[in-house]
Amino acid sequence: MSPWLEWGIPVITWLQGLGDWLIAPMRIITFLGNEEFLLILLPTILWCFDVGLGFRVGFIFIFSGSLSSTLKLLFGTPRPYWVSKEVRALSTATGFGVPSGHSLSSMAVYGRIAIGIGARWAYIIFGTLIALIALSRMFLAVHFPTDVLVGLFVGVVLLVLFIRLEKPLGHRLRQMSLNHQIIVAVIASLVLIGLGLGVSAVTAGRPVPQEWLETAIEAAPDAEPIEPQSLKDILAAAGALLGIGVGGALLFSWDRFDPRGPWSKRVLRYIVGIVGIVALYFGLKLIFPSGDTFLAQFLRYLRYAVVGFWAAYLAPRLFVALGLA
Repeated sequence: MSPWLEWGIPVITWLQGLGDWLIAPMRIITFLGNEEFLLILLPTILWCFDVGLGFRVGFIFIFSGSLSSTLKLLFGTPRPYWVSKEVRALSTATGFGVPSGHSLSSMAVYGRIAIGIGARWAYIIFGTLIALIALSRMFLAVHFPTDVLVGLFVGVVLLVLFIRLEKPLGHRLRQMSLNHQIIVAVIASLVLIGLGLGVSAVTAGRPVPQEWLETAIEAAPDAEPIEPQSLKDILAAAGALLGIGVGGALLFSWDRFDPRGPWSKRVLRYIVGIVGIVALYFGLKLIFPSGDTFLAQFLRYLRYAVVGFWAAYLAPRLFVALGLA
């Protein structure tokens, strides 16, 4: 084990030694950085508060997930419970370790939400949440402290870049025709896939040590087998980018959706919208085949594109048609 990871084992064992009463709270906290939770949370902003901020947060979420997955392939480091029998696998994961995707995405997403709100209470609440999510990843033994620190750092860099580039890129996009905006969304989605394929090709000759596989199975025999070289998360991010990008171009071109209004209507449109997301996300997952075949990977990409398109365009159109917006 590399020394830049190994120093974190005593930190994890100390955290786990604080008591099993922390297991349930830490699992709840880490869920607040999960893809499934953010898929439920982020549309709230777009549908019920601020369309522009909703798209900005959605895009930074997508890019943070894609960047995290690509860097994991590039570094190829293990999870703590894959290499050490001193820690308990209180949660599991199938991908490589560095950087912590939860830490990276929570810094980028919750940081952007806090900046969008702009109030002191928002910085305190979301800053605390980011720190707790990072801490939970170490407690659950799915990340070394190094993974978390790298994830937070990359998250800060991504957040700063987004803040600096949002206005000039947004202005440039608004000057384009609808067709050109859609083409940009398609190209951006393909670029994410291309980067992932490129890194995967470069690192394809690097084997996953058998010791990692055996230790991971011993630590969590009922968990999903690790498959750290899978491109499924990158394809998911690229699909979501396509759906949200095309949907956003159509929504702004239509220009008839206003997220404001009575709270009763906001709650109703959120319920209707979330039902659609859950139906598409889990329904298509049940219907589409899983695995590493080309068809399965393409349909995964398509599933996330459909969910993104629903959230960005179809749901707002339905809200207006139903008189909820």
